[in-house]
Amino acid sequence: TTPPPPRTTHDRTRRQRQMCIRDRRYAIVDAAGVRPGMFVADIGAGTGLFTRLFADRVGPQGRVYAVDISRPFVENILRTAREQGLTQVEGIVNSQKDVSLPPDSINLAFLVDTYHHFEYPASMLSSIHASLRAGGRLIVIDFRRDPRHSSRWVMGHVRAGKDTVIDEITRAGFHLVDDKALLRTNYYLVFRKHDS
Repeated sequence: TTPPPPRTTHDRTRRQRQMCIRDRRYAIVDAAGVRPGMFVADIGAGTGLFTRLFADRVGPQGRVYAVDISRPFVENILRTAREQGLTQVEGIVNSQKDVSLPPDSINLAFLVDTYHHFEYPASMLSSIHASLRAGGRLIVIDFRRDPRHSSRWVMGHVRAGKDTVIDEITRAGFHLVDDKALLRTNYYLVFRKHDS
C-alpha cells in the first residue's frame, strides 16, 4: 500500500485551530449565556457542533436555527438533530447577502469562524440586525489576524483583523459589550443591537 502523504504545515495549523474551538466548546457556550426558551441562530453552522450544544441549552421551549449557505450541511444537521431528539432545531439555507431569518425572531446570533467568509458584510450585518429582537446580542468568534503571531494561512485567508471587524459591526448598528479572553488563536466579541 502507498503511505499517506506527509502532513503539511497548513494541515497542522488548521487542526490546531479546530482543536482550540472544539476543545473549548463548552466554555464558549457557557460564555454565550444561552438560557431555556431563547431563540438562537447559529450562522455558518457547518457541522452543527454549536447548533446541538445550543439546542440542549434552549430546551424544547426554545429554538435554534442552523443557518448555512450549504444545503448538504443544513440537511446533515437536521438529520443528526432528529436522531438525537432535538426537535427545537430548524434549518435555514441562506444566501451570501441575507441570513433568511424573520424580523425580530432571535435573541442571539452566533458566528464562529464565519465572519471572515462574509463576501457582503454590510448586507449580512443588516440582515442579522433585523432578525434580532430588541436588546439582542451578536457573538463573533473569529481568527486573530496579526502578522506578528498569525499563521500564513490566516494572513492569506482571513480578510480583516479584529479592529476592522469591530468597526464594521458597530457601523451596522451594534455596540461592543465584551471582548472575552477565552481563546488563544481566536477573539470572542459580544455585541448588542442598538435599538432604533
